[in-house]
Amino acid sequence: MAQRGDGAVLVTGTSSGIGAATAIAAAQAGYTVVATLRDPTRAGRLRDAAEAAGVPLDIRPLDVTDDASVMNCVADTVAAHGGLHAVINNAGAGHVGTLEIDPLELTRAVFEVNFFGVLRVSRAAMPHLRSGGGRLITVSSVGGVVGQPFNEAYCAAKFAVEGFMESLAPVAAVTGVAVSIVEPGAVASDFVAAIDLTGDHGPYQELFDAYRRRTEGAFAQAQSSQDVAAVMVQVLTAPHPALRYQTSAAASQFAAVKLADLDGSAVVGLTSTWLSA
Repeated sequence: MAQRGDGAVLVTGTSSGIGAATAIAAAQAGYTVVATLRDPTRAGRLRDAAEAAGVPLDIRPLDVTDDASVMNCVADTVAAHGGLHAVINNAGAGHVGTLEIDPLELTRAVFEVNFFGVLRVSRAAMPHLRSGGGRLITVSSVGGVVGQPFNEAYCAAKFAVEGFMESLAPVAAVTGVAVSIVEPGAVASDFVAAIDLTGDHGPYQELFDAYRRRTEGAFAQAQSSQDVAAVMVQVLTAPHPALRYQTSAAASQFAAVKLADLDGSAVVGLTSTWLSA
């Protein structure tokens, strides 16, 4: 298959879920894909999926929380493939909890992956994206637009990502780099399954139980990782990509509540209903 673009598309967090589906979909669309993951021993499923899809992937280790790992991976990718066409920041970590119960160290850990990890990869990639007029794409969440109960640390990190990328976009555009944010809603993936919903939430336990029931119902209607990956390919291939994309009608409807809510009452009114039996 002929390859598209100049250089590789580097995707982070590809051991499963959205990252794996995106790496394969981008390769199917004709891009040279560098699929990265923190733990190389978890690459088996990705290799099997790529083989089943009949596409090549260059699988490399990358830990978004480690400066040397990021710099080495980006440098090695550029050396191997002649440059970077795009970076897709997908690596992330979920968490549920609340301020009074969670230690601050836990919130810092959430930010280290979901915010500083994105910045670390993006900063290393920017000179190469700039030299070729590339694309910087970051997976956020509707939780980066609407704050959600018991998702304080996660939403705060995603809010930070959204603010950072929205602010960077006009600066990057002058240098020829297109910045885009992709906002999935509920997605059926290992990422969600890995979130612990069984912890002790102290005086908030009854509220948390109501939140958990609501969340389990929402994820019963979740879209697939492949659906999200299809949107990612649209962002990669669009002649003039937008800043912000939602990955489903439900995600767009949910985000619209916030974007049209100048005083915040609609958002708080909506999320408050999640805490009632």
